[in-house]
Amino acid sequence: MRRVAVAAAVIINERGEFLLAQRPAGKPYLGYWEFPGGKIESGETAPQALARELEEELGIRATAVYPWITRDHDYTHASVRLHFHRVAAWQGELHGRENQAFAWQSVDNVTVAPLLPANAPILRALALPPVYGISSAGVFEPEGGHQAATAAFLARFKHALHDHGLRLLQVREKNFPSPELRAFLTETVALARPYGARVLLNSGSVAGTAQAAALALETGADGLHLTAADLMAAAARPAAAWCGASCHGPDELARAAVLGLDFAVLGPVQRTSTHPDAPPLGWERFAEWVADYPLPVYAIGGMRREDLPAAWRSGAHGVALLRGL
Repeated sequence: MRRVAVAAAVIINERGEFLLAQRPAGKPYLGYWEFPGGKIESGETAPQALARELEEELGIRATAVYPWITRDHDYTHASVRLHFHRVAAWQGELHGRENQAFAWQSVDNVTVAPLLPANAPILRALALPPVYGISSAGVFEPEGGHQAATAAFLARFKHALHDHGLRLLQVREKNFPSPELRAFLTETVALARPYGARVLLNSGSVAGTAQAAALALETGADGLHLTAADLMAAAARPAAAWCGASCHGPDELARAAVLGLDFAVLGPVQRTSTHPDAPPLGWERFAEWVADYPLPVYAIGGMRREDLPAAWRSGAHGVALLRGL
């Protein structure tokens, strides 16, 4: 089936809100709300089409545009391939040149309706923050064993929540015995709740996906992060509210998409002391592998917050931090 290629813009303002526009008269789904954009014409790239559409529809010139995710959707009138880009800066004053209404919205408070059906996965992806933290208590364990390691990490985690806005953490403690892991996860969840942060449990921290899902449910964690091995062995998406996975190549990325996970983590992008023998992908290969991919992808491996612009330019949703947390 031939798909119509469409460029779509997730325009984000300084408050972190995104812009939705209402479809005007003369178009299918009259009155529905969508992300601005339009059809990619013959000979155009997606960024070129996006620039033209934003000028024609909203009278603005985008100055900071990042490739993001690509989703297929089948409507009754057409099948489309939507190339979403995030627009972080622009010049000009927004106004509806086609007399369409538009509104700034937030993930937690979408006040306009109805939305085009293709937008549901996009809103869910926008709920993911740009930084994905990974716990490191067992990696940098001080003298005193797990108890001291737990106390030291939880102090750093609280600082990251309060002072740096961390809102997503993976608990990855493969060296913790079961009782200590349960206590650590429980305390981590309790710290995260007042900040609205989510906590996911790495399936490799226990003996597999089923056990990890049970422990996450027991402790109130928000979901799972699958190891690459557990990802490839999974027959279906785990029963978890949120689920991501570690990927190291195209086969694993493809599997994460087939299972309908919420995001993937790809790397290592740069050399890292935690996996010194793993050859780094580099940004060029990272960008090649995530091009036209349907899920948000975090870059991992030697990442720091300062790497966010490079990650965005390469199509990443954000960066995953272990030592950089």
